[in-house]
Amino acid sequence: MLVAQDAGQYRFLPGIEPYSAGVVAMAGAEIVHATLAAPVPWRAGFSLIESHIEGLGRTRAALCAVQLRLPAPLSFEGFVDFNRGYRALLDGWGLLVDGRNPIARTNVAPVVGAPAEPSLYACSYTVPADPGLATTFVVAGSGELRPGSLSADGIVRRGETSPDAMREKAAYVMGVMGARLAGLGVGWAGVNAVSIYTPHPVEPFVLDTVLRPMGPAAVHGLRWFPSRPPIAGLEYEMDVRGVRRELRLG
Repeated sequence: MLVAQDAGQYRFLPGIEPYSAGVVAMAGAEIVHATLAAPVPWRAGFSLIESHIEGLGRTRAALCAVQLRLPAPLSFEGFVDFNRGYRALLDGWGLLVDGRNPIARTNVAPVVGAPAEPSLYACSYTVPADPGLATTFVVAGSGELRPGSLSADGIVRRGETSPDAMREKAAYVMGVMGARLAGLGVGWAGVNAVSIYTPHPVEPFVLDTVLRPMGPAAVHGLRWFPSRPPIAGLEYEMDVRGVRRELRLG
């Protein structure tokens, strides 16, 4: 069930405390995706976001999604600890909606070139747009962790990285992406940016498990980031979006 973030002109699909499952622009607005020229420590990154958004005549409420980069995957306990401070910042910014976190998020640890501390890599925000434009949206990143479980027991094919195990993990995450797209009221046809995050080879499964199920959206291909999901033990993550405008900050 979508929840309105009226001040930001978008709706969000509730997720868990650290992030929402995805966001979709309301009529009269569109989501713009912006990638930083280089990651910056995440708290400083939020100041950069604020400065950029205010320069567009928008308020903090326009922020609807972020992408973070970690030095290394966290333990389950470390993940909870990090999210406590992260959520506190969002609360301090007045972004929570009736206690719910509306901001979608992807959070991964690059295998090469990882930052020295948790850093902001990209963000998405809303701007006014012609109501007749195609709907824009961002789906939060998801790894192969079953819902309702924040423990190693919930990991699909835990401890396995064979081609068969990776195919099953990817298929599970594709199911999550499809469900989130449906929850946002959109579909694969509107997707034009797909990212895969894993340190393992994707060639054995990517055609049949990822691209073909995408249908016509497969024409846009995908980006593979050799990265690990934010929690140690997870091996595969994915996010998708459908936007008209992408830009680089800095």
